[in-house]
Amino acid sequence: MILLPVRILTDSGCDLPLHYLEENHVTLFPLKVLLNNQEYEDLLTIESKTIFNAIRSGQVPKTSQVSPVLFEESFTDMALHNEDGIYIAFSSQLSGTYQTAVMMYEQVKEKYPDFNLTIIDSKCASLGCGLIVREAVRLSNDGAAHEEIVKRANFLSSHMEHLFTVEDLDYLAKGGRVSKASAFLGGLLNIKPLLNVEDGKLVPIEKIRGKKKLMNRIIEVMKERGVRFEEQTVGISHADDEKTALEMKQLIQTELHAKEVTITEIGGVIGSHTGPGTIAIFFLNELPSN
Repeated sequence: MILLPVRILTDSGCDLPLHYLEENHVTLFPLKVLLNNQEYEDLLTIESKTIFNAIRSGQVPKTSQVSPVLFEESFTDMALHNEDGIYIAFSSQLSGTYQTAVMMYEQVKEKYPDFNLTIIDSKCASLGCGLIVREAVRLSNDGAAHEEIVKRANFLSSHMEHLFTVEDLDYLAKGGRVSKASAFLGGLLNIKPLLNVEDGKLVPIEKIRGKKKLMNRIIEVMKERGVRFEEQTVGISHADDEKTALEMKQLIQTELHAKEVTITEIGGVIGSHTGPGTIAIFFLNELPSN
């Protein structure tokens, strides 16, 4: 196995494709999905499409954080091989995975005091976290020092914007994100919520009637919050709705002239809470100085 100078680690909350993680030797910690009384490892043993189809049929998947044992085994192996690592974690406000990783790292560190691992709470979800992982991988491949990668990852975590909407408010209602009355009204009037993530937490911005108005409003908010799109990569993640993701990509390229627009599919854990039809956009409100 080829090892990067600084090993990059992440969890399945980053919603990067498995082939990308494997090709770039990124260590993956899968969160878990419980469906039909069977537990699956997100991204590894269940496809998100299976989860979306289950939700459409009325099932409600449950999710849980990464196994503490998996953290302990991986960290111990790294310590034994004197590997430096940086773990970019799914927002601590949306999962207990970050806290569990810190706890297991402290346990391993007691036994191996020279073990050098930085665990970063990205305060991001889905491809927002994934874009930070991609940049960390790029820097590591270029031979950047541990401290330089950590500094860049922390900067991106602080300046990553999330805008997203869901196809059906009922999915968020079942997860306790919106009231059942709001969900019912939204379905009747074709009202779509526009939400974002602030300091790692899910926060509603406004409700908009109709898909076209919603997409145009997303562009407006991106113009208000984003900077120099021609110099940055915009991320789009979708929950089994590639058609809308491609429409959104075209709109972003036409209106904002983004340097790059990358699309991935929302994974099983996040998709279990947002439901099929979710579209999420990720971009920076400030760019690093170099």
